[in-house]
Amino acid sequence: MNNFDLHNPTRIVFGANTISRLDELVPATARVLILYGGESARRNGTLAEVRAALGQRDVREFGGIEPNPSYGTLMRAVEQIRLEGLDFLLAVGGGSVIDGTKFVAAAVGYQGDPWEIMETHGATVRRAMAFGAVLTLPATGSEMNSGSVVSKKSTKAKLVFSSPHVFPRFSVLDPTKTFSLPLTQVANGVVDAFTHVMEQYMTYPADARVQDRFAEGLLQTLVEIGPQVLAEPSNYDARANLMWAATMALNGLIAAGVPEDWSTHMIGHELTALHGVDHARTLAIVLPANMQVRREAKRAKLLQYAERVWRITEGSEDQRIDEAIARTRAFFESLGVPTRLRDHDIGAHHIETVISQLEAHGMTALGERQDVTLETSRRILEAGL
Repeated sequence: MNNFDLHNPTRIVFGANTISRLDELVPATARVLILYGGESARRNGTLAEVRAALGQRDVREFGGIEPNPSYGTLMRAVEQIRLEGLDFLLAVGGGSVIDGTKFVAAAVGYQGDPWEIMETHGATVRRAMAFGAVLTLPATGSEMNSGSVVSKKSTKAKLVFSSPHVFPRFSVLDPTKTFSLPLTQVANGVVDAFTHVMEQYMTYPADARVQDRFAEGLLQTLVEIGPQVLAEPSNYDARANLMWAATMALNGLIAAGVPEDWSTHMIGHELTALHGVDHARTLAIVLPANMQVRREAKRAKLLQYAERVWRITEGSEDQRIDEAIARTRAFFESLGVPTRLRDHDIGAHHIETVISQLEAHGMTALGERQDVTLETSRRILEAGL
């Protein structure tokens, strides 16, 4: 096991009817900006519930944060905060809203061009505004980590930054707030969480037995509850387990002391930026193709995954690996999530543009061994056709 330094300061308040706890979580004198996405948060009553919990505090709103939050939109929030002298942020939504809030928190006091935050992947962030979150869509784990993804439409860039300054102070997780979600978003959340675990698990053995078992337990849980959360939208226990699994998938715990990959995400980000494909749906395309192309480098973990997650114990090593990859693809497709580029009208003639974008963004040596070259990425995309 590798050396590691694990610290996560985010307080989690989990369960039904917990939004009322905002009154104790947000400073009494705070001047609050609520950030959210579309109007669903208003229509389903979540915004009203949040405002009621905040009581007599000075509260303003900023809506319209997109899936794959846009730099231009977020900078308008930054200007509002500066103009109105606000001092606490509250993200109400899913991963995109929380990601966007992290960028806003870092950008408000940033000295220089805030896009540098993304270009330096957070290395230049020295401080950030305090913020909390009310999670309404379980998927990204952003509610309990220090990472964020932001897009810049003018350059078709989708970049990642991370900083210890942008951990949420707290996150409220009420599974009942997921009951009204469109089922496509719920399915995307299952795929996103599953792939987050795989990026930290599907590498090479590091004798990190605790982390492996945690990861395998999360994968088994997602396989078990994936169909249930779609078939029974108001099943509290199923939604609660999805919400917590998605949070645990990317809060740092299973990454401690182990190698990490993240090439599936980096390739997927370019597909979203260029073609507008939902983030999770790019992952469903790239992950099975990535495992297939890099099966020799990942052989030991693929065999472990086959046995422990899918209970595949018969056949040759290659047969077991083939079946594990096939079952992964079938699981995604059983949720209604396609796993081929052609399902999104993306063909072989589009691949070179994706490769050019990877090169432009410095994504030329990806993976746990930094051996995923542009040629390897090309092969992965070709395998996803």
